[in-house]
Order: sequence, then C-alpha cells, then structure tokens
Amino acid sequence: MGGETNRRLIQKYGHINLRLRSMFARANLQQVIGLALLFIVAALISPVANRTGQNIFLSGANLTDIMRQVSEKGIIALGMTFVILTGGIDLSVGSLLALSATFTANTLTKWKPGIAWGTEIFIVVVLALVICTAFGTLQGALIAKLKVQPFIVTLAGMIGIRGFARFLTTNANIDIGFGDDISALFAKTIQNKTIVICTFIGLAIIFGIILARTVFGLQVKSVGDNPVASLYAGLPVTKTLIYTYAISGFLVGIAGVLHCAQNHQGNPNDGVSYELDAIAAVVIGGTSMTGGKGTITGTIIGAFILGILTNIFRLKGVDINVEMMCKSVIIVIAVWLQMPRKVKNAARRQVTINVQ
Repeated sequence: MGGETNRRLIQKYGHINLRLRSMFARANLQQVIGLALLFIVAALISPVANRTGQNIFLSGANLTDIMRQVSEKGIIALGMTFVILTGGIDLSVGSLLALSATFTANTLTKWKPGIAWGTEIFIVVVLALVICTAFGTLQGALIAKLKVQPFIVTLAGMIGIRGFARFLTTNANIDIGFGDDISALFAKTIQNKTIVICTFIGLAIIFGIILARTVFGLQVKSVGDNPVASLYAGLPVTKTLIYTYAISGFLVGIAGVLHCAQNHQGNPNDGVSYELDAIAAVVIGGTSMTGGKGTITGTIIGAFILGILTNIFRLKGVDINVEMMCKSVIIVIAVWLQMPRKVKNAARRQVTINVQ
C-alpha cells in the first residue's frame, strides 16, 4: 500500500518537481537578478580602505565574513523552508538556538567525564542536537496529532524553550573559549570560517536533494499544497508534519552549536528575532507562505540577499533602525512580486471597490 501510494505521488507531482526542481535547478529569475543587482550596488557604494584604496565590500575577508554570517541563519532557514512548505511556521527557532548554545556551553564547562577531548565534544554536540530535535518533534506532534495551529504551538515553544534555557543557567551567560580547557578547544575548532561555511554548504546540498529528489520532499510539498487531498490520497500527513518540525529542530541545534563557538558563549537570551530573519530569507527566496511551493536554492539566495544588505548597511554606518525599516519594505516587495498576476489584479480591484 505504501509503495503504491508513493508511486501515485510521484506520478502526480513528478512531472512538476523532478523535472523542474533540484538543488542545482535554476532559481526564480527575479531572485537571481535581485541578488546580482544588490551585489553590484553594494560594490559601487562600498567605502574604500584609507591606506590601500581597496573596495572593502569586495575584499576577500569581507566576502567570507558575509558567508560566515549568512551560514548560521541560513542553516535555520533551511529547516524553516520545510516548515513553511507544509503551510506551517516555526516561531521557536530563536529560543531553540539559545537552548542549543546554552546547553553546549554549560555542559562543556561543568561536565568532567575524563575522556578524550574529541570524544567529549562529540558527545556534547550530539546531545544538543538530540534535545533540539526532540523539541521540534514534540511541536510537530502537537500540530499534527492535536490539530493545534502551528503559530500557537511554536509561539508557546518560543516562550517555554526560552524559559528552559534560562532555567538551565539561572539566567546567566556562560563564557567559553578563553582558557586552556575543553571549551577553549571546542571554540577554537568549531569557530573556524571554513568549518562554518562548509557546514552550511553541506547541509544546503543534503536538504536541497531531500526536498527536490525524494518522496519525502514531494510529500512535504503535497501536504502544503492540499493537506485534505493528501490525506485522502493515503499520504502520511501526520508523519510528514512531525518529521518536518523535527528537521527544523535538528538544523537549529546545529546553528546553535556554531553560534556558541563563534560567540564564545552560551547566552539564554541569544537568538531573539532569528525566527523573523529565517522567515524573511525563505519568503524572499520565493517560498509561498501558504505552502506547497518553494526551493532550497531560493532560500539560499534569500539568505544572501539579507546578508549582503546587512553587511553594506554596517559598512556604511547606517543606523540599525533604518536598516530594519529597509528590510521590512524589501520583504513586502518580495512577497508582492511573487504573487500570481490574478491575485494582484483581484487585490487591485478590491482596493478600488473599497476606495469607492
């Protein structure tokens, strides 16, 4: 029965997804053009170094810094893509990141198992990922089995998980990486630019392939496109939703470990508004907030658009409040450009009727 269901699913959606979408397929032309134009504008308006006259934005150090900064939130956005494709949302990712970072720092500084440092770090990282995956799975189960709205479940998760992270450390910030202990070795190893960037690239490739080339990826899109029809077609809607939120939790756990190493701390108050950045990257990348349509490639482009914007604003010394306002306008424009022409025309007619 399961094999027959999978075959029906592939026959129904395969001609759309398997032919047009893969990790290396062409992303939406608007997104590619937008990223290219933004890159050019950023290069043109970038300040130059006083001594060498070099364009700061185009310097190798700055470009790799952009990739490193994009990597952390980009990893979260990968999981958010799966969630939004099902028609859901995950507001708990910022709190989960804080929990992952806090647990990692707290355990590395207090746990003394007397084993090899590499083994200890591996165990701590695995435990952090297991905890975050478990919270993601729990939220997915509440959404799928109890039929509670994703917004409500993950909003509660955002509050509760943040409280749990603060409880673990009595609301204290845990500094790591400034001595010769195991936490210093962890920070020195994991904070490396190459490791951070390669982790993002590797995960993007893996989950891009999962989304575009596997039955599970087709099921995610199908559930988001029409959950009722998917249920009647015999698709595992409940399992798909649970797995999707588990993936989101797992990826946030990885981002939290990287965050801990790069910032040399586990702070239960970190990660605030990260969920908004992740959602923005997904939406700018072309994923529909109603579910069923989107790609990992688009999300990567969206993450880099936000990363370049943030970088050039900082290089130009733009006030952070102005930066936030500009980003909000860009998000609205991005969503508007991705709306079908029929929907735009209907919206215009509705506005005209209301004005009259």
